[in-house]
Amino acid sequence: MRTQSSVVQTLVIITIVVFLWESDAAGPMVSAFALWPLQAGFTPWQLVTYAFLHASVLHLAFNMYGLWLFGRELESLLGRRAFLQLYFASILTAGVTQLLFTHLTGDVYPTVGASGGVFGILLAYGIFFPNRVLMLLFPPIPLPAWLFVTLYAGIELTLGVTGTQAGVAHFAHLGGMAGGYLIIRRWRRRS
Repeated sequence: MRTQSSVVQTLVIITIVVFLWESDAAGPMVSAFALWPLQAGFTPWQLVTYAFLHASVLHLAFNMYGLWLFGRELESLLGRRAFLQLYFASILTAGVTQLLFTHLTGDVYPTVGASGGVFGILLAYGIFFPNRVLMLLFPPIPLPAWLFVTLYAGIELTLGVTGTQAGVAHFAHLGGMAGGYLIIRRWRRRS
């Protein structure tokens, strides 16, 4: 009996393949598929395609690890279709948030990475498994998922407002969390 591959596994494989392809054709890939600000070459498909590009192996590794770590259990709970809705809603709202932020600040640089989707998945994990204990790496402190997610959102907001870690789309991360929240709220209203 064959088992279907998980959506999480498929997304990880596709993203890694795109990264390998991107490393051979970085310039044209970034020009066409990264998320560019409205005033610098934005096209609508970039609201999805940017999430499959990554700036470095480390960037890719962190995002895919987060997707795998939190996504597997969520996919088991929600099912394939709902998980994809959650992931892509988070990617879209992260992209829209980033477009708004770059428009307001006048920044003209492309955005790449699945972080917005991963942050939406992280928020959903904190909602559906609030008391699951997660261990921080530095310092090694166990925290319930709801507190971990809340602290991480607070750190992202602080870094975004202060402009710390230039080149990291902190507001896109928060936008991804907002997308995750909105889709979960929509599901709960329906049921």
